[in-house]
Amino acid sequence: MIVSGYKSITVKIRGLKILLFAGFSLLLFCMGCSTEKRISRGVKKVFASAPVLKHHYSGFALYDLASGHMLFEKNADQYFTPASNTKLFTFYASLKMLPDSIPSLRYVERGDSLIFWGTGDPSFLQSKLKGTRAAEFLKSAAKKLFYAPGRYTGDFYGSGWQWDDYNDYYQAEINELPLMDNLLHVKAEKGKITLLPALFKDCLGADSAAIGQTFGLVRDFNSNHFKYPLMVIPESYTQDVPYKVSLPLTLSLLSDTLHKPVGLASLKMPLDARTIFNLNRDTVLKEMMLPSDNFIAEQLLLVCANQLGEELNTHKAISHIEKTYLSALPDKPRWADGSGLSRYNLFTPRSVVKLLDMIYKELNNPEKLFNMIPAGGKSGTLKNAYPKTDKPFVFGKTGTLSGVHNQSGFIRTKKGKTFIFSFMNNNYVTSATEVRKEMVRIMTYIHEQF
Repeated sequence: MIVSGYKSITVKIRGLKILLFAGFSLLLFCMGCSTEKRISRGVKKVFASAPVLKHHYSGFALYDLASGHMLFEKNADQYFTPASNTKLFTFYASLKMLPDSIPSLRYVERGDSLIFWGTGDPSFLQSKLKGTRAAEFLKSAAKKLFYAPGRYTGDFYGSGWQWDDYNDYYQAEINELPLMDNLLHVKAEKGKITLLPALFKDCLGADSAAIGQTFGLVRDFNSNHFKYPLMVIPESYTQDVPYKVSLPLTLSLLSDTLHKPVGLASLKMPLDARTIFNLNRDTVLKEMMLPSDNFIAEQLLLVCANQLGEELNTHKAISHIEKTYLSALPDKPRWADGSGLSRYNLFTPRSVVKLLDMIYKELNNPEKLFNMIPAGGKSGTLKNAYPKTDKPFVFGKTGTLSGVHNQSGFIRTKKGKTFIFSFMNNNYVTSATEVRKEMVRIMTYIHEQF
């Protein structure tokens, strides 16, 4: 009886423990729900008191990394033009598809010849990254060099690009073997214009009809003829102008850079073509994200296509990425290019939040990730958006076109929480500065209150 009673008491105590644990868990759950509701109410209130946002189309999603719950949504299931938020998709695709170093050239050796193909590698002799490994490989080769074109099957512009931005640095042409950013780098030096590559020096001429205009080079739309106004060259003048890509120009630039002749070959790339790797992948991704480099973004999609086979095609790369890696997104994206220059791109805020969650988990290293993307008040395109600081609380990607200004990324709060957010603004007629200030005000509120 004593033993039996002891057992009975033991069962009751265990039952009490289970009941207490269940009660404690329920209490924590209720406290969590209460906190989430408080955050939701607070954010809803601050949005309601945002007069700038009442005059255009805006969407917002705020997600708690720790709980895995969406905290607040405003038009989060509606589609917006993402602008350079598109680079987040290119970033994720590159993490999933590219090895630690960027594939730069494919090649085979045939007798006394070395035949090579481009992969779209943007780091090949790029002005800031200065990827020289592939170039040094070609330069030191003892065999005759032959370039085999034809892998890229797209156009020199992405779908939906503005043709009248052709003279602006951010719209360099797309091709399978880009050289030196596909840009002509121009600057003033002792009252004269200097060019890099210098090969373009005979393509430069004065335009007597342009007197009185701001000094700058303007390229002919269809050719590499550059004109400048007849006026004193400002001492601080610098400019990057996209050059017109062509096969003869590629061969000339290669021969001039390598200091050896490069011939032309008509040969389909065999499956056993070997690969020369250039720069570290993450270094290239960081250079894409911090200054929001459109050229790198577009070319990286071609490098992703290189991993699939012979053809380098942006649309086929995007189709593969969507089917293979993006099926978990709550809303199917309409994705047209790598950089976000195209207004054909359409994403929802909650899909961008999901993508950022996938990026966070893929890298599995918050400090590394936050070092690769702009930080508010410290680096990249967010450096001047937030007050200057050594301890930023917003890390993310901006996106700006005419009437479009977005921020999507991560925010750390004073209470130690990390949230993912996507803040998208379309179709405003005020200045981007006003929209930016309102976004900063709301994100700062979230940082300080939660």
